[in-house]
Parts: sequence; C-alpha cells; structure tokens
Amino acid sequence: MDSSANRCFVCGPGNSHGLGVQFRLDGDVCRAEFVPTENYTGYNGIVHGGILFCLLDDVMANWLFLKGERCFTARADVRYRQPLPVGTAVRMEGRLLRRKGRVAQIEGKVFRQDDDTVVVEATGSFMVDA
Repeated sequence: MDSSANRCFVCGPGNSHGLGVQFRLDGDVCRAEFVPTENYTGYNGIVHGGILFCLLDDVMANWLFLKGERCFTARADVRYRQPLPVGTAVRMEGRLLRRKGRVAQIEGKVFRQDDDTVVVEATGSFMVDA
C-alpha cells in the first residue's frame, strides 16, 4: 500500500492502533475479513456501531483505491441490521453500483462468517480525486 494510506485507521500497516484489515479485489468485489476484539466494544459485549461503519467505509473506498484511484467519502447511508457480539468473525464486500464522472456510488456489506447474515450495510457516494 502506498504511503498516503499508511496511517489509515482501518487498513494502514503503519498504524499500530488501527484495525489491520487487509483488503483485496476479487473480480469486481472488494473483500476482507475481520474479527473484532473487546477493544471495539460499545456496550454489553456488542461491537460499537462506529467500528462497523469504519469497516463499511473502507471496503467501499478500497474498491476504488485498489484500482489506483484516490477518493473521499461524500455521503453514506447506513443500515444496521443486527448486533454483532465481540469476537464474531465477519467478512466485508464492496461493489460498484454506478459511476458518473468523479462520483462513484458503492455498496458495502458486513456479513457474519458463521451464518452469512448481514450485520450492517451501506451505500456511499465517493468523490474521486481528479
């Protein structure tokens, strides 16, 4: 990963306090896996919603980043479907919905790995750097 994202909280290898997620492209899908520890608890052993949104934001943005494009989140609509207990492995997927000029609309989902249910999902608009 280039130095511009080295300190990213979600995926930057140079951030010792980050989540350490490693994204990859699999055809037209950006994918990654993660197991949230108790460090990311919101309450009663449930993963904080902000951490879940961080994962979504990055799986969507990395769809562009891994294709060599830099972007920033312009807007996001998030739907939390169920609580996620700490220690539950998840997988993330990001897919391009449409692109018009510098604006890319991308969908992201976080699934429980044990039963494949959707925990949280989002659609986001991303402005691609010119």
